[in-house]
Amino acid sequence: MPEQEDRDPSAGTAGVSRAFRGAEGAGSGAGGEVDWEAERRRRRARFLRELAEARALRDRVQPRRAKAARLRHAMRMRTFRW
Repeated sequence: MPEQEDRDPSAGTAGVSRAFRGAEGAGSGAGGEVDWEAERRRRRARFLRELAEARALRDRVQPRRAKAARLRHAMRMRTFRW
């Protein structure tokens, strides 16, 4: 999602994606691959943080649905066969 790529306020200069800044300073070969993997892990970590935050918000604003989901999950765990 290019439009969401620079949402991090601590990312530095606005308008320039971190991936571009990383590629700019990286050399060719293995160094570029390591930077690409690190960037992918940062994006994934940010996505997972935002997903957890969204789930927590949903649970706060819809407590009845959250309780039902917890009960369903507990039932699945009790009936799961190892």
